[in-house]
Amino acid sequence: MELFSFTAVSPISITYALAGLVVWLTASLLLLNSRRQASFPPGPRPWPVIGNLHLIDRLLHQSLHKLSETYGPLMQLKFGSCNVIVISSPQLAKEVLKTQDSVFSGRPRLAVGKYLQYNFSDILWGYGPHWRQGRRIFTSHLLNSKRLESYKYIRVEVRRDFLTQLYGLRGNEVRIMDHISRINLSIISRIVLGKNYFSDSKLLDKESSGETSMSRGEMQEMLDETFRLGGVFVIGDWIPWLGKLDLDGHVKKMKNLHQKYDKLFNLILKEHKMAGNGQQQEGPKDMMNVLVDLVDDPDLEVKLTTDTIKAFVMDLLAGGTDTSSTTLEWAMAELMKNPEKINKATEELDKVIGRERWVEDEDMPNLPYLDAIIKETFRLHPPGALLVPHQAIEDCKIMNYDISKGSTVFLNVWSMGRNPAVWDSPEEFRPERFLNRAVDIKGQSFELLPFGSGRRMCPGYSLGLKMVQSTLANMLHGFNWTLPQKMKPQDLDMDEAFGLTTPRKHPLVAIAEPRLPPYLYT
Repeated sequence: MELFSFTAVSPISITYALAGLVVWLTASLLLLNSRRQASFPPGPRPWPVIGNLHLIDRLLHQSLHKLSETYGPLMQLKFGSCNVIVISSPQLAKEVLKTQDSVFSGRPRLAVGKYLQYNFSDILWGYGPHWRQGRRIFTSHLLNSKRLESYKYIRVEVRRDFLTQLYGLRGNEVRIMDHISRINLSIISRIVLGKNYFSDSKLLDKESSGETSMSRGEMQEMLDETFRLGGVFVIGDWIPWLGKLDLDGHVKKMKNLHQKYDKLFNLILKEHKMAGNGQQQEGPKDMMNVLVDLVDDPDLEVKLTTDTIKAFVMDLLAGGTDTSSTTLEWAMAELMKNPEKINKATEELDKVIGRERWVEDEDMPNLPYLDAIIKETFRLHPPGALLVPHQAIEDCKIMNYDISKGSTVFLNVWSMGRNPAVWDSPEEFRPERFLNRAVDIKGQSFELLPFGSGRRMCPGYSLGLKMVQSTLANMLHGFNWTLPQKMKPQDLDMDEAFGLTTPRKHPLVAIAEPRLPPYLYT
């Protein structure tokens, strides 16, 4: 009995089979050899499945900073199955953001961009023709110098109300962030939406049978949640096969938050369209009206949709409020911890401004110490400690190390601000370091990158900087600030909370006493 039977095979078939086997073996050997020859950046050995996620703590930027002290300013990690590159030096930041800007201009497809930003429809998380057009719209139509100057009266009016409110609370303990966030939200709401939709009164949805209301506090909670969720680790981003399980519940929270924003934006957008695209609005057009007008623009490469407008408005609202508020609270905290710096700032203000008027935008070039305080705050407390992550859109090299296409790239500007090779006594708050050091904070000096650099730089940096400068200057000019009784400067904690930005863990509480003539506050 035959155990095996063979079918006759032609010599030509055998030849093809042998040739195919040779090709397969050759390709395998070449691939194996290329992998052996590839030189990837140093980093800790990853674990199966989770990669290096076990090394990451709640404050991602601090965890990466500690790892970079071991593995260097260019480091490769594995977050689940994803390659992650961490940059922690100005020289390497320049390589990524300038020399190879186009290569690293991508964005990773994270859950926050999908579920909160209308499926990557905004300019923060978007990419491709849609993103390039969006950036042109922001720079040419929304945030150009002429339009921002037309909104100056709004900032002046809201700032005056803010200072009057502080005057009414003189001698009492105040939570700084509550008042700073109120002024910033009011300014951005009027600039972007045409009026302050988020005052302490309610916003009513007249379409519903009942009443759907939103107060300023509720909107602030939504914004805070936006930045918190923007900084969380969604396990499905890094281990995709676990994504549908939503083990941490973050995706569910993003979807719920998105529904709140969408309902609000639908209401406001309908009101704008009913108003005739801003024809009944006094003063310059608000930014939402500008976007509505662009819907029918035949010169646009990609047609604007309702979702695109909402995504752009969300970028403007969130980016224009939280980052400025966070920076201002950190600046005040550092000054309260170092009261001698406040004395230097007020001496400069008294000398340049006097005590008979408030500080205006035009005064800023004549206030170098105030400028130094703001730069020092950005160094120690950048609005985004890691910036928004970039992505390599093709294979490339940095310092002769191989960077794989699709790698997520974090630029740890928080770590760069604490680099002793760049800064003397980096943990100290010393604004004086900037008085004799020409450092640009608009993307040209890579040791200080609060707004990023290159084509992915924050397009709203000019407005944000103006808000920080004028608010801080007038808070210091108009009031003497002290800590609550029995609290010493050294007792003030400087712990951070996590999120897309890096706010204080505990709110700053202080007492304001007027230092100018009473008539200026009314």
